[in-house]
Amino acid sequence: MRAIGIILAGGKRNTLGVLTKQRNLAAMPVGGSYRAIDFALSNLSNSEIKKVAIIAQYSARSLADHISSSKWWDFGRKKTGLFLFTPNMSSQEGFGFKGTADCIFQNIEFLKKSNEPYVVITSGEQVYRMDYEKVIKYHEKKGADITIVCKDMNSYNVEDYGVIGLDYDNKMIEFEEKPLNPQYTTVSLGIYVISRELLIKLLEELEADGRYSIVNDIIIRYRKKLKIYGYMFEGYWRSIRDINEFYRLNMDFLTPEVRKLFFKTYPYISTKAKDEPPAKFNSQVHATNSIISGGDIINGKIENSVLFRKVFVGEGTIVKDSIIMEGVTIGKGCVIENAILDKQVFVSDGQRVVGTKDKIILLEKRNIV
Repeated sequence: MRAIGIILAGGKRNTLGVLTKQRNLAAMPVGGSYRAIDFALSNLSNSEIKKVAIIAQYSARSLADHISSSKWWDFGRKKTGLFLFTPNMSSQEGFGFKGTADCIFQNIEFLKKSNEPYVVITSGEQVYRMDYEKVIKYHEKKGADITIVCKDMNSYNVEDYGVIGLDYDNKMIEFEEKPLNPQYTTVSLGIYVISRELLIKLLEELEADGRYSIVNDIIIRYRKKLKIYGYMFEGYWRSIRDINEFYRLNMDFLTPEVRKLFFKTYPYISTKAKDEPPAKFNSQVHATNSIISGGDIINGKIENSVLFRKVFVGEGTIVKDSIIMEGVTIGKGCVIENAILDKQVFVSDGQRVVGTKDKIILLEKRNIV
């Protein structure tokens, strides 16, 4: 192995409302059978990075349950594996991690006890495929201190991203975090390659100065001192930033190109296996362009929707352009359209839950309608 991996799974984002009330952001359901963190874990494993730390701060229980057995991503090996780090609340301050750099510093022994020359730092809330070995080779070719994986968003609104300016050789010349008036359209994906020894040195310097952020206190502060390069990524990429983005991400899985990329392209994206029976389609069922998962029982009409496992849909019910999460029960004669039904929601007979493309209706976990 040439690198170790660090997945930042901070876990709380108010823009997702009740969806992250009791769920770590990296544990968000995606595409009918995945969790968001599966993509980072699979990318690392498929790149032969077999020693990975997951650093989580909020609502880590669902995340811990999902990664309880590392064998699904082929991490269960001697001297390697999957490690989950959470804040040490026994300290006098008891405030947890102060920032992205601080969360790594608090677990710096993981870096010091490793021998691999490089560290790949990524996020647990992004959906993409990437061979990190190619990024490491690029990093070496450029003689870079830090390599940032970037993407040109063209006309996409980039105000909520870290915007990066690159020269003709892709060396970073400017970086703005969430600028009000962006001067560039290339954004940082929050994926970094850095040497392990340099990362340890920088983290110790930041701690001594009372600084805690990778972006503000390393990328921006050291931009003229270190050689920082951008690695341009052109593939599919989405980040779960808010409810609308979460909705669009799951709807993307209904397109053949995205399904082929994640379901049928080797090396595959892995997830924790669930022991559910096959989906059951009773008479008079009509299902088009939808994802139906194990344990589902379908009696109605499903159109352009993503159904997670153990969902029940009653007779005469129409589910259209919606995301239905695990264990939801929908009664007879209902209409569900442009909606997200969280885990174990119960909808009684004859109810209408109808939103619009611009205003997705969200029903909270275990709500009764």
